[in-house]
Amino acid sequence: MTDFRRLDPARRQAGPLQLDLVEAYVGGRVSRREFFRRGTALGLSLGTLGIIATACGDANETGTTAATGGNTGAGGTTAEGATTTAGAAKTGGTIRVASIAPAGPLDPVAMIDLGSYGVVNQSFEYLVYSRGNLELTPGLAESWEPNEDGSEWTFKLRQGVPWQGGGELTPDDVIATMERLVKAGNSALKGIIEAGSVTSPDPTTVVFRLTGPNGNLPYLVSNDNSQAPITPKDYAAGTTLDKQPNGTGPWKLTKYDAKTGATFVRNDDWWGGQTPLDGQEWTFFGDLQPQVVAMQQGQVDVVVQFSVLGGEGLLNDANVNVVTLKSAAHRQIWMRTDKGQFADKRVRQALGHTLDREAMVQALFQGKADIGNDNVIAPVYPYADPSVPQRPKDIAKAKELLQAAGASNITATLHAVKLQEIPDLAVLVKGGAQEAGVTLNVSVEDGSTFYGQAWCPAKPADPPCSGADEIGIVDYGHRGTPDVYLNAALKTAGVWNSSQYQSQEFDEAFRAYQAAVGVDAQTTAAKRLQEIQLEDSPILVPFFYNYLLAHSKKFQGVETTALGQLFVEKASQV
Repeated sequence: MTDFRRLDPARRQAGPLQLDLVEAYVGGRVSRREFFRRGTALGLSLGTLGIIATACGDANETGTTAATGGNTGAGGTTAEGATTTAGAAKTGGTIRVASIAPAGPLDPVAMIDLGSYGVVNQSFEYLVYSRGNLELTPGLAESWEPNEDGSEWTFKLRQGVPWQGGGELTPDDVIATMERLVKAGNSALKGIIEAGSVTSPDPTTVVFRLTGPNGNLPYLVSNDNSQAPITPKDYAAGTTLDKQPNGTGPWKLTKYDAKTGATFVRNDDWWGGQTPLDGQEWTFFGDLQPQVVAMQQGQVDVVVQFSVLGGEGLLNDANVNVVTLKSAAHRQIWMRTDKGQFADKRVRQALGHTLDREAMVQALFQGKADIGNDNVIAPVYPYADPSVPQRPKDIAKAKELLQAAGASNITATLHAVKLQEIPDLAVLVKGGAQEAGVTLNVSVEDGSTFYGQAWCPAKPADPPCSGADEIGIVDYGHRGTPDVYLNAALKTAGVWNSSQYQSQEFDEAFRAYQAAVGVDAQTTAAKRLQEIQLEDSPILVPFFYNYLLAHSKKFQGVETTALGQLFVEKASQV
């Protein structure tokens, strides 16, 4: 039974968008998990959310705000991006981290790969943090709140935050960071804010005036938008962390070599207090297997990310904890829609019907992934609509579509980055295509070649990625909302739109989704986006895989996100 004496005061204090969510929860239209996730995005404190949930008693779905997890075969507990805690923290020591090498410069605004994200995340911080459960927690912003329609958001900044290079965090740093992101055409914020959109009425506040209503802005300025860490006002575009070390975070970069690794020491002036560990030693690797061997031989303490294929030894190692996170991380098979052999959508649909998704999930992930349906609205998102028909493997249908398109003797190079299971996925895609008479020759490339030449070459710059090859497989890390995927990879002239997809229908549906700040409206808008992507098929999405991190049981308190951001400020030796 609902306790209205406790519920009504919270209702009266809520703004219009917050109240819409509260009523949806009271009415049973959203789960407890989604209520907490959405509530933190709208600026409701965990205390207020807890009061409302308690007032509603058992009327709604019971559960936890924790992410989906469980026990690995090795005994490591998979929880909210954090491992089990064995006891009180011990001070001192260095944690040794194995990671893929950054594919480019450590430019916070321009970085595009998981290797760079992991390194930069140690020194720079975000206004807001999205961790394993998709809920938001304060970072450099202590609180945030939208106006009545979500077109304006006010953030209160944490005070007394020192920069490693001297001085303290001010609203000017936030404004300058956002201006740099606008100029760069940031994947998440392009079209959301413009030059001059972010202002400060006083030394503790920044205000975002958006181009239109948007219910997800806090996610877009969180670590979900990897390029949005707050950097100093004078941190000009093109400045890199290794050339100009700075940040507000818990770790100072003292040594960096793009090929071999990085060294961090504790930032004794960090606003969050003293870290138990003295430092971190990162070693960069080109492949997964040497990382697995290094962990098994005790040469490293953490493998930031590994895949099931090739990482079986870690899953079954009694000395290793494995952190598993359900995620929206996926692989996109892009196809050029503007020219070439895949310009006809029937050809792209045909290729989609050659994918054996169930077999891929089993062969590549041993079931640790969700089936994809050629759209980026992942099952982990509460507004994903399962009623949208699943595209099956159907070779007869694929041949029929190819014949209708007049497409015969298609031969193309399928570009794939040398990363985790992607080369093996490329082989599976090739095999399925061959069944329908399409020849795909696989080209596996290192990160710098793939990202800079095949996927999204810097030139021609207008429109972005217009120099991309006609087909390839690219990795996309997890995000707490699908906005980055929709805005960057699919919207007309998106900064990562390697398929060169242009659709007025899609762009209008995306705008409707962005403006859909209420629960019901957002669900309806997301379904329409799913349908359009499935019909047009500018990209194929075979699966959404679980994120896996491994660390030695000699350490506790290691945390991660499904975007590859490692957090060890609370970690310690056992």
